[in-house]
Order: sequence, then C-alpha cells, then structure tokens
Amino acid sequence: MASSSDSWIKEYNEAVKMVDDINAMISERSSLPASGPETQRHASAIRRKITILGTRLDGLQSLLSRPTGKPLTEKEMNRRKDMVANLRSKVNQMASAFNMSNFANRDSLLGPESKPDAMSRTVGLDNSGLVGLQRQIMKEQDEDLEKLEETIVSTKHIALAVNEELDLQTRLIVCFCLFLLYSFASYFYKINASEV
Repeated sequence: MASSSDSWIKEYNEAVKMVDDINAMISERSSLPASGPETQRHASAIRRKITILGTRLDGLQSLLSRPTGKPLTEKEMNRRKDMVANLRSKVNQMASAFNMSNFANRDSLLGPESKPDAMSRTVGLDNSGLVGLQRQIMKEQDEDLEKLEETIVSTKHIALAVNEELDLQTRLIVCFCLFLLYSFASYFYKINASEV
C-alpha cells in the first residue's frame, strides 16, 4: 500500500474532491432559472472545472507512466490505473451532459494515452527487424499527421464560418444603430418643427 505522503495519492484525492465539487455544482444548477446570465455563468464554471479535472487526470496518468520514488508493485499500478479510469469515466459522463464532446472525444482525436515505448518494442529484434519497426513507426506517424491535418482543416473551416457570422452580426448591429439614430433624429426634428 502506498504511504499517505505519496504525491500521486494526494493528486488523486484532489481530483476526487473536484469531482464531488462538480457534482454539487450540477445539483445546484437545478435551483437556478432555466436561462439567464447567472445560469450561463454557472454552466461555464462547471465546464471550466471539468476541463481542469481532465487536465489533472492526464497528469495522474503521466505520473503512472513514469513513477518517481520507490517502484510500485504491479498490483498497485493496476489499482491506480483502474482508479484513474473510473474517474475518467465519470468526467466523460459529466462532459457529455454539458455537450463537451471535444473533451469526451480527446482519445479518439489523439489516440489512447498509453502507447508502448520505443525500447520495449525493440527488444529481441535484429537489424532487419529494427528497420521494419522504424518503417512501421514512420507510417504510424504519417497517419497521425494526416488525422491532425484533417482536424486542423476542419477547425479552419469552422473558424471561417464563425468569422463570417460575426461579420454579418456586426453589419446588422451597425444597420440597426443607424436606423435608431435616423428614427431619433426624425422624431426630434418633428418635435422641434411642431414647436416652431
């Protein structure tokens, strides 16, 4: 069993506390009005905490992949991996409840966190095996780059669409303001003309 001074356990306990905080905030949400600025601020705070929690879980996962201090037994390592996986599942459920699909699909976008390291893949290979492994790794990297390119192009198109929408909204606001100014000016002109 790990000692209470274990930094991983401390981080994990903070993540569990954050899950409890988020659940409490979600429960509070039902007491707020259906819409309005307060409700939007509250939902935004929940989303922010879910994102922070996801980053914290990534940190816990990386601490497991390169443990510091005394080495963990395989049983303890598996127990901790299960603990992180359970929390990750809860976080993904909370994220999907708030339509944070990009958070829940992080693994499908970037691939799973745990890939075997290069040294473990080269054990027992001769020179031709190493060359074959290198080609395979290069092919995997090319595929990953293609996926990344698709994502970047998609993001670019979304950004351009948002930009066009903002331009349209800005023009509509300017037209509306000009209409209001014209309406007020003609109204005051009529008032001043009737007074003369």
